[in-house]
Amino acid sequence: MLTMLIENERWLAFAQAMVSGLCVLLVIMASRRLKIYLVKETVIAMLRGIVQIVVVGSILLTMFAAPTWASLLILAVMITAASFMGAARLKNFSGGVPIFLFGVAISSVATIGSMVLLGVIAWETKALVPLGSMIIANTMNTNILGLERFRSEVSSHHGMVETALALGAKPEIAVAPYVQSAINASLIPQVNSLRSLGIVWIPGAMSGLVLAGADPVYAAFYQFVVVAMIYVAANIASVISILLMRKRIFSKAMQLLLNTDGTLA
Repeated sequence: MLTMLIENERWLAFAQAMVSGLCVLLVIMASRRLKIYLVKETVIAMLRGIVQIVVVGSILLTMFAAPTWASLLILAVMITAASFMGAARLKNFSGGVPIFLFGVAISSVATIGSMVLLGVIAWETKALVPLGSMIIANTMNTNILGLERFRSEVSSHHGMVETALALGAKPEIAVAPYVQSAINASLIPQVNSLRSLGIVWIPGAMSGLVLAGADPVYAAFYQFVVVAMIYVAANIASVISILLMRKRIFSKAMQLLLNTDGTLA
């Protein structure tokens, strides 16, 4: 219906975005009946998201015309922003930014760098920035899931961890089951993405290549490469970050510093 009422492409896109946003608001308002209060957080996230993506879309052509080395600066900014945004989700936990920064940076750089060296990703801004952003964003989300799960697991089993320590177990042994549980939980979305690829969902990269006229088989293989890279980066980041948090929640005297409420003593 909107396409019949609005001819201007940009105004049409704006109207479509408003309708989509209204649908989101209706859903979260309905969820209030179940005492799920996410209205403020969702509205802020939507406003930030639409402003950010419009700004990026506006400068996309300029970005792609920039020299390749500039893409490294862009990715560095993305990694830094992801670290602060991810750490902000770990409320009342000091030291989250360095953990996120180290985990996201190491995993993203290792994955993107190895793919460039092997010739899987072209050394071009138009390839590095979009693919790098997908890897960084998914890595951030995986880190959030893993670190929050690890913190909640240790907090809820506080007594058992302290008992293990009192019996002489090393910190890494005392929390080993919770490390494994957190890593497994954080990677569930990525595993599901690989499992359902092409059947449940057709990702944007493949759709974009096909619409641009690329061979569908080539587009399919390239999309698999992207999803596989995201899984690799997410796996590395999850392991690194959770191990760093494991170190952070114990003192040099091997005492548990994490309280039952998830805060550090």
